[in-house]
Amino acid sequence: MGRLTTHVLDTAHGIPAAGLAIALFRREAAGDERLVATTTDADGRCAAPLLEGGALRPGRYRLVFAAGDYFRRRGVALPHPAFVDDVVIDFGIADAAAHYHVPLLVSPWAYSTYRGS
Repeated sequence: MGRLTTHVLDTAHGIPAAGLAIALFRREAAGDERLVATTTDADGRCAAPLLEGGALRPGRYRLVFAAGDYFRRRGVALPHPAFVDDVVIDFGIADAAAHYHVPLLVSPWAYSTYRGS
């Protein structure tokens, strides 16, 4: 059974990014469909997969991570506008039976992602 998961690491503080808001969208020709809105737990992960089973279909998706809001709540003095604010990751699902893990490593000045396991 396929599933989509994520986790977020705060590389500026060397900790999991707890309490970071995440939204997941399916990208359709008619417009983006919001599928999930969630927040990371103390380990920087979501309590459940973002999608799994029949809800995970081949297609284009977008994850939006509210990194700027997270850093502001941690007391980081960000410029206005913030250099890194909402981190948007567009990606594709080709095999709905596979596990897609999309981690985010983020600081106020940089971010990185990859297809994890």
